[in-house]
Amino acid sequence: MDFKEVMQHENVDFSHTETSYFLLGLLSAFDNRFQAIADKMIGEISWKQFFAIICINLCKESPTIKELAAIMGSSHQNVKQILLKLEKKGFVDIVIDSEDKRKQRVILTKRCIDFCNANDEMSAMAVSTMFEGISLEQLQITIKTIMQMEDNLKNLR
Repeated sequence: MDFKEVMQHENVDFSHTETSYFLLGLLSAFDNRFQAIADKMIGEISWKQFFAIICINLCKESPTIKELAAIMGSSHQNVKQILLKLEKKGFVDIVIDSEDKRKQRVILTKRCIDFCNANDEMSAMAVSTMFEGISLEQLQITIKTIMQMEDNLKNLR
């Protein structure tokens, strides 16, 4: 039985707490399935590596590793490992900050930009397929909900 069938089963009566746990499980399971599919689709790099590239692209200037870790919601050590793999593949350069020698900045290479351009259509198609049948209102509610969960998560730190 998949998650949708569980939610619609006549013998299931979720309380608020049970529904909250169910949502957390659903998000985790979705993340695992999405990562496996994305890894296969992207091929040359992993989804986590591609996500790092997406996050770097969100920045107005080349981010530091610390800034990128905050954006990605991951530890400095995990992000550094992802970046070292991307650097080895020629997708990023990790350089010393010109103003503060203690900081390292991440720069996308021409190879990375070419890779992103070559995969832009495939990526857009995949996102379009994944969000098919989901209204803008549903997306906005989901975003608002996850952002509230993120804010609430700060209270546990």
